[in-house]
Amino acid sequence: MEKIVLDQADGLRRLMGGNTAQRVAVIDSPASAGVCSVTQNLAAALMQQGQDVLLLDECVGPQAMPLARDGRLVLVNAVLDPDGALSTLAASTDHILVVFQANAQAITQAYLRIKKLHYAHAFQHLRVLVNEADDPAQAQRMLANLATTGSRYLGLDLQTAGFVRADPLLAQASRLNLTVVQAFSTSSAARDFCRIAADLLQWPRSPTPSRTPSLLPGRITRPEAPAVAGMH
Repeated sequence: MEKIVLDQADGLRRLMGGNTAQRVAVIDSPASAGVCSVTQNLAAALMQQGQDVLLLDECVGPQAMPLARDGRLVLVNAVLDPDGALSTLAASTDHILVVFQANAQAITQAYLRIKKLHYAHAFQHLRVLVNEADDPAQAQRMLANLATTGSRYLGLDLQTAGFVRADPLLAQASRLNLTVVQAFSTSSAARDFCRIAADLLQWPRSPTPSRTPSLLPGRITRPEAPAVAGMH
């Protein structure tokens, strides 16, 4: 079986040494949305599609887990500091993907996280993904509402990365110390991850990412957004 590699030191050397791999930072919402599961399953799905993947985890550091060296595509399980700022590594990625769960509280928290990212780095483009969605139609409405709110009140282009359906096989795969993509490749969640991974390969790379670190919140003035409506 193919393996996923987590090698923080080696990965940093490669990234800072001119590696031209596409880079994606995956960020959790304040209420945990299962971002570790998302990054691991995306890595497994990308590998099934012929990609070499390097997975870096800023949450827990290097761990013994399935792995692939010399990744052409890099996934960073990123962590924000108390001011909402990313590490230099995560902030320099080609894409920032914010993951949240499919409920009203989670979408409000996701919006606040996106707002902090915008203030800290002046991002103009972010991607959002709903994890563990019981109702795909509801997840799509939540994504649309979040994109509308981000555009109106922050001037942000929030692009959907899709959703992963709630699936009991996710927990079963975790107990086996495998991703659901590896353990149950025909499950609904595995199919969703494979679809998202295929789309990710088509995301355009930003040749010169615009990353402005540590802007103070008061430096950007926008109308305050109302609560983000996730349910209809």
